[in-house]
Amino acid sequence: MLKDALYGGINAAVVTAMNADLSIDLDRMAAHCRWLLANGCNGLAVLGTTGEANSLGVSERIEVLEGLVARGIPAAKMLPGTGTTAITDTVLLTRKAQELGCRGALLLPPFYYKNPSDDGLLAYFNEVIQRVAGDIKIYLYNFPQQSAIPFSIEFLGRLLKANPGKVKGIKDSSGNYENSLSYVEAFARDGFEVYAGDDSLLKPLLEKGSAGSITAASNVNCALGAQVYANWDDATGAAAQEVLSATRKAVISVPLIPGLKTLVARNTGDANWLNIRPPHLKLTEAQTAALFSAFDASGIKLAKAA
Repeated sequence: MLKDALYGGINAAVVTAMNADLSIDLDRMAAHCRWLLANGCNGLAVLGTTGEANSLGVSERIEVLEGLVARGIPAAKMLPGTGTTAITDTVLLTRKAQELGCRGALLLPPFYYKNPSDDGLLAYFNEVIQRVAGDIKIYLYNFPQQSAIPFSIEFLGRLLKANPGKVKGIKDSSGNYENSLSYVEAFARDGFEVYAGDDSLLKPLLEKGSAGSITAASNVNCALGAQVYANWDDATGAAAQEVLSATRKAVISVPLIPGLKTLVARNTGDANWLNIRPPHLKLTEAQTAALFSAFDASGIKLAKAA
């Protein structure tokens, strides 16, 4: 396990609460963030894929950051997604995160134009980093299934060399153990933080020197993740990992984001959590029943929300 990582441990890719008119419900979202921090989460990756960030405008993303801080969510615990296809928007959001006190920001690649060269990617990130300036650390978000742009070892090496001390880590949502391991083996010795984006890879990667996880399912299984993190090298951790992996399998058995919102709605007793922006849709009754059956069969004991 990598020691002294800024976001070391379990980080939830936080779902975004919405009202019936699909505006953002900051009070409900802040309450969920407090529950996460009280139930095993070390950090909060707000405004990511699970948070429907790419269905939110730039002004709405700023509203989320400012609104959560105003409601007492510690900015130092947040790792907001600030990567967009536009350099200026990415810089604006990253500067706002820094201004509010976030220690890091999680950046997707500029995902609209496909098959960019490593030179082009390097130019994009160098431009963003130079314009942002300041002390905020940059984390990369490797999710090639969505972005269609993977981060290679060669590219990361060039980016780290060009920006010493600025690029701190990566969230790998490829779901590929060998890919995550390659990041760990190449860069973790220098303090580079590799985070699993798949709960089932948490313990195997901790054993190799990763920093923890940033996952969607942590919205509901964070207490289990914390058990794995605290006991990564013993039988207690191995047993917790089995249940953690089962919860992950259950959560991805239906469309992920509406599924998580459905689980949060059940745990809070608040149907408003079902509100979701198109093109995502609420689960059908059959999907909901299948999700609850699989999730409950995993053996997880979920702490009730206040």
